[in-house]
Amino acid sequence: MQLELLNDQGQAASKFDAPEAVFDRPYNEDLVHQVVVAYRANGRQGTRAQKDRQQVRHSTKKPFKQKGTGNARAGMTSSPLWRGGGRIFPNMPDENFTQKINKKMYRAGMASIFSQLAREGRLAVVDSLKLESPKTKVLADKFKAMNLQSVMVISEEVDENLYLASRNLANVLVVEPRYADPVSLVHYKKVIVTKGAIDKLKEMFA
Repeated sequence: MQLELLNDQGQAASKFDAPEAVFDRPYNEDLVHQVVVAYRANGRQGTRAQKDRQQVRHSTKKPFKQKGTGNARAGMTSSPLWRGGGRIFPNMPDENFTQKINKKMYRAGMASIFSQLAREGRLAVVDSLKLESPKTKVLADKFKAMNLQSVMVISEEVDENLYLASRNLANVLVVEPRYADPVSLVHYKKVIVTKGAIDKLKEMFA
């Protein structure tokens, strides 16, 4: 599989031979959906909580007499049918949202995403991404020259200069190959991979 090799101006200078096991797989929509949903579900804390009719603050006094009012009979205001009453099946703070996904499925799903990005022209390769100083403006000007607004960069090594320069840029994410996740790959409009990161991605997802 040949990918575009970009120069400093964001233009395709040449082609780069990428491993087909990662960048030339058929797109499996069902598998990608399962991987993305599982990744997002496993990131949930599950700390939301609601109150049942025992936990809500209420009076145990009968709201009105049993007969003669025309209303449905009621015993107390904590009824789930009442506004401000408790929930019948409340969300509990210890709720577990984790979903198990096999390593083989995850690797295949990630390779399917990379392959589809390559086919859509949303994935390209650069020689490296190094900065002399941790200046956000320097990196912003570099992406502006390459005509990149929403970009995810996968570098074989994220040094301190690159990390500090990129952390305050909106719509920019710079990570090492081991931190690449399916949600970010789908979210960003352009994915830039350094040559050194290609080999690591092959080890992880081939």
